[in-house]
Amino acid sequence: MSSSRLEPGERRADRRETVEIDLGGRTVSVPKGGLYDRYRMDTDLDEVARDARVGGVDFFRQLPKTRVDSAIGPTLTPNYYYRISTARLTMPAPSRAIRARLPKELAPLEVAPGLGLVSVMFFRYDVCDIDFYTEAAVGIAVKPVRHGKLGFFDLVAGLKNEHLDSYVLSLPVSTQIAQVRGHAGYGFPKWVTALDVDITAQRTTARVANDTGEVDLALTASTPKQTAYPSGERVGSLTSYTSINGAWHSTLSQTNVLNAGTTRSSGGVSLQIGEGRMADDLRSLKPKRIIQFDVMTEGQLALHMPVPTSVPSRNK
Repeated sequence: MSSSRLEPGERRADRRETVEIDLGGRTVSVPKGGLYDRYRMDTDLDEVARDARVGGVDFFRQLPKTRVDSAIGPTLTPNYYYRISTARLTMPAPSRAIRARLPKELAPLEVAPGLGLVSVMFFRYDVCDIDFYTEAAVGIAVKPVRHGKLGFFDLVAGLKNEHLDSYVLSLPVSTQIAQVRGHAGYGFPKWVTALDVDITAQRTTARVANDTGEVDLALTASTPKQTAYPSGERVGSLTSYTSINGAWHSTLSQTNVLNAGTTRSSGGVSLQIGEGRMADDLRSLKPKRIIQFDVMTEGQLALHMPVPTSVPSRNK
């Protein structure tokens, strides 16, 4: 498949020799000598701290790993992402269109009667336990899965991205190990495709290819002005719901924001909706205008393994 411009570091990574490893009975290739090849998730934090791209590892020292059994075999959790950057486009969409894509057990987070929120996100993981990869997502903001009505502070926190609950429709990635872990281990709708993400303090660009190498989704934008935060000062969380073997699970991810900015102006933001799985999912939600654009040029992430959760029945 064709691909748009890659950064020099990505070209070097593409040419690196790979080794085959077993992941829950599935054979995948990973970079030889990379973090996963050497440590199998039990990464030496002192070594990572010496990487010039990583601002520090104190965030991870406070989240020790535990060994668990999973659909991909015994593993350590959480998965550490030592240097990441992300971009999120938030758009309102009709609740009726959203409900048509949600499992009946989930309900959209509504900002007004009949109006929910959907998002398109792009991720670049420069340094992590399973090595460099990129990712994109079409997601729906949902009400927290628990008994009782949604509280006002839940809504405010969700809109500020301090804590979000979501259901993901599309989640393509750029590497085999990310696809196998994400699909078999977490229950996410992941597939491998050509996927380029470049996020700097000046410019944010991303391109997701479809099966023929043409554009599925693509983003070009000016990066909002960034604000620096000390490690641990601004930590957000995301709870994602998936069904694994017919049982509902929740997956918690915690983001340590280091440099980020937000704009509510769509000026200078161009989202190209082409043809492909992501484009189809986004169109089905009938999104309206972009109301918020969030970019984090530097951050860290701890992704926990999914745990079974009780999901009450809801009527559509």
